[in-house]
Amino acid sequence: MTELKTYDMLIDGAWVQASDGALFDSINPATGENWARIPEATAEDVDRAVRAADRAMSSGPWKSMSPTERGRCLRRLADLLVDHSEDLGRIETLDTGKMFKETRWQAKYISEFYQFYAGCADKIHGETLPIDKPDLFVFTKREPIGVIAAVVPWNSQLFLSAVKIGPALAAGNAVVLKASEHASAAMLEFGKLIAEAGIPDGVVNIVTGHGDPCGKALTSHPLVARVAFTGGPSAARHVLYNSAENFAEVSLELGGKSPVIVFDDADVESAVNGAVGGIFGASGQSCVAGSRLILHEDIADTFLEKMAAVAASVRIGDPMAEETDMGPLCTSGQMETVEREVAHALSEGGRLVCGGKRADAGSAFFYEPTIIDCPSPDLRIVDTELFGPVVSVLRFRTEEEAVALANETKYGLAAGIFTRDSARSLRMSDAVKAGIVWVNTYRVISPVAAFGGMKHSGYGRESGFQAVYDYTRPKTVWMNTSDTPLGSQFVSR
Repeated sequence: MTELKTYDMLIDGAWVQASDGALFDSINPATGENWARIPEATAEDVDRAVRAADRAMSSGPWKSMSPTERGRCLRRLADLLVDHSEDLGRIETLDTGKMFKETRWQAKYISEFYQFYAGCADKIHGETLPIDKPDLFVFTKREPIGVIAAVVPWNSQLFLSAVKIGPALAAGNAVVLKASEHASAAMLEFGKLIAEAGIPDGVVNIVTGHGDPCGKALTSHPLVARVAFTGGPSAARHVLYNSAENFAEVSLELGGKSPVIVFDDADVESAVNGAVGGIFGASGQSCVAGSRLILHEDIADTFLEKMAAVAASVRIGDPMAEETDMGPLCTSGQMETVEREVAHALSEGGRLVCGGKRADAGSAFFYEPTIIDCPSPDLRIVDTELFGPVVSVLRFRTEEEAVALANETKYGLAAGIFTRDSARSLRMSDAVKAGIVWVNTYRVISPVAAFGGMKHSGYGRESGFQAVYDYTRPKTVWMNTSDTPLGSQFVSR
């Protein structure tokens, strides 16, 4: 048996094990075997990391760096991501089962986010106020908000950490990042680039462990000023409860059950490709997976026939291989959820168009691309996030019906609309309750564009310039410009 690789955590610029020496195993989803050992942080370890971040902000080189100098650090980090994209992608694939061609590309593309925030660092500013009182000059300035607790899931973790670390550092904050217990290795490998980028010790700390005690200790720590969390609604409720201890500001990105709406005038081939990529890309393990397909009834049968043909051609197997199209699910728990919900949907009357079972690809974590034609939106699977390669299909006749079906969910992260009618696309993008709407495309991102949802998909926005201001706190300064001494307020005249 190959010897397991043992990782350390990054705390105050040092690579350390958990204070009690505890470790947990990380599983390679493509083989089902343990491949690495990860430190199980204690509450004391988390406290050390948070205090290191607090010191880095209150004293030392980070506090005295100019915004332009902080930007230079972020640019160097961006360049290092490009240089190390192959290695980072390989480790992420080993740990998560995501396609190597995707993780390699993503590690390189994420450098664009750090470049963007590097450019934002010296563009954060306040304003002067036209105050309604004489002899007073009033202005605002923006200051770093404090220690940031960044909590990311295992999927797309380099991206999800970039949209937290990038704006946080641009604004002058320090960060303690908790990597997912399901796949921590890529974030620890990323941590090796921090010092090389010139970022001082303690500014970025990376801890690993489970929700309790690691996540709980971090999100409730009295020195944490803001929690940026990506995950599921259940874990988010714990985060909100924990933040009651420190009154930290909180942003939540909680995934969804995103609709892809296809009208009868759409380019069918384009829409099929968008729908396939939206749900089967990353094996359906994406926050914005298009897991609800809403088809105009006039094209539904033809559309499903074409989509099923594409699904049948998807090559499932080793995620490291260039010829593979779809890798495994990340965890056995996901597999169990997918199997349970698919079986339940069929018992409720759903029609299996294709897939519906484990794929014979050498691991228990591979599942076939699956399409379920649902007779009603009342089927449980229609509003249950599976985080797997399963799409629920609904049909509509009118635009109003399409809007109603799209909005009939507790989630509201993303939506896709396929139509050649530009007026309709504008009406639909207004009517659909989602934080992101893609028209005649799907699952694209940019550092310039904000990312986030509504309803049970959370609140707050990541990416885009405004995100930098979310990591600052405005301060209002009042200056009396008159030479006349202030009069007493307690002497009657």
